[in-house]
Amino acid sequence: MAGEANNNLQVLNALDLAKTQLYHFTAIIIAGMGFFTDAYDLFSISLVTKLLGRLYYTKPDLLKPGTLPPGVSSSVTGVALVGTLAGQLFFGWLGDKMGRKKVYGITLVLMVVCSLASGLSFGNTPKGVMATLCFFRFWLGFGIGGDYPLSATIMSEYANKKTRGAFIAAVFAMQGFGILFSGIIALIVSAGFDHAYKAPTFADNAALSTVPQADYIWRIILMFGALPAGLTYYWRMKMPETARYTALVAKDAKRAAQDMGKVLQVDIDPEAAKIEQLSRDEANKFGLFSWEFVRRHGVHLFGTCSTWFLLDIAFYSQNLFQKDVFSAIGWIPPAATMNAVQEVYKISRAQTLIALCSTVPGYWVTVALIDIIGRFSIQLIGFFFMTVFMFAIAIPYHHWTLKDNRIGFVIMYSLTFFFANFGPNATTFVVPAEIFPARLRSTCHGISAAAGKAGAIVGAYGFLYAAQNKDPKKTDAGYPTGIGIKNSLIVLGCINALGMICTFCVPEPKGKSLEEASQETISGET
Repeated sequence: MAGEANNNLQVLNALDLAKTQLYHFTAIIIAGMGFFTDAYDLFSISLVTKLLGRLYYTKPDLLKPGTLPPGVSSSVTGVALVGTLAGQLFFGWLGDKMGRKKVYGITLVLMVVCSLASGLSFGNTPKGVMATLCFFRFWLGFGIGGDYPLSATIMSEYANKKTRGAFIAAVFAMQGFGILFSGIIALIVSAGFDHAYKAPTFADNAALSTVPQADYIWRIILMFGALPAGLTYYWRMKMPETARYTALVAKDAKRAAQDMGKVLQVDIDPEAAKIEQLSRDEANKFGLFSWEFVRRHGVHLFGTCSTWFLLDIAFYSQNLFQKDVFSAIGWIPPAATMNAVQEVYKISRAQTLIALCSTVPGYWVTVALIDIIGRFSIQLIGFFFMTVFMFAIAIPYHHWTLKDNRIGFVIMYSLTFFFANFGPNATTFVVPAEIFPARLRSTCHGISAAAGKAGAIVGAYGFLYAAQNKDPKKTDAGYPTGIGIKNSLIVLGCINALGMICTFCVPEPKGKSLEEASQETISGET
């Protein structure tokens, strides 16, 4: 340890050994608010898709409530994911080129503007409304994508060695609150509208069951996402650039020492000579597309990409189709027995309950334990139990659909969520921010996260088609026959098992400094 302390830069040492202070918590909240907004925006759409179907796609014969056609439905839910994937790659690369802080402001402005714009629409034809919504949700996703690599990198570079995992996981855990908040806002808005504009159920009077004012509901819910992000803009801009970027990438020792001296309230020696030595050291110059990178980090990058990819197939197909699962087991009554506003209320209530009981606790159990039992163990445990519970739901699927067994089904379903969040959903975000060199850290995190989003797109689009009934008479309007929910869940179980195997490619960075974990050499070290 002493050898490492002498050889490492004093400014980085000071950060590694710093006691947990107020600035750590400030950084968690500033970085976490981006994630709060991300989760709010990505998941709030699933609360209002049924309403959009009723508003814009109810046929004149009024035989059953309108639903979004397959192409429109998958575009509305999936387009933000495509934007996120593009944003992760672009802003991840930019974060290593321009610095974390500069790029951080750009992503936030993009998120705020596009959140507000996604509630506005050009024209009132179904085509016009959906096209506008998809356009702005793509760019909203693009901004959200930038937040992934930047938030993780900033937090890992600010944190101390002992509790770094918990801090990065805490930033990610704000996602849970974002999902919860989207449900609560939807509940408040729909309850208010239902109270103000009484409407009969669809079965009683189809024409009057959707009040014209319901068109404001989805807009208010989506636009609310801009609020938390907008509130943190000022503090985001006041945060200094991370010392690791300034010292190791920008090679400005004096600036790094000054910035961190202010934050830590200690005097730090800039050690310009060591930075000079570092910039001459050939071992620290290899690029992303070099054999040296493949030799040192190739397996690690494969590990972080594959585990995140596999996890997100399962995680997003579960999350985006919660309401379909709830309808199938009768938690949400048949659409015809409700008016449009009541349907939003019932869907939001079910989603909020799941978030409260399983999603949010899972994240915080990870925060509590990640620096004690390590990232590797948590990821392995999580994938293992997700596999177990997925098969336990899928194989006796008919048993769970019977009225008497519904509560058991919901408990099993909640447990798969709990172990996703106390497991790979958190660790796949934490590890890529720790195991790559500073000059490639944001890029590699962006690549890993983009692999995850590719999985999310497979989950979101693929599951939509796969889960359709095998009987052509029972499929949703416009969909081809699928393999049914039972077989889809079996496939997801196999995907989780594969994730468990790929976890063995990921190293354990617990208790190491970032320079040790990423094998960055500093003069005298090998």
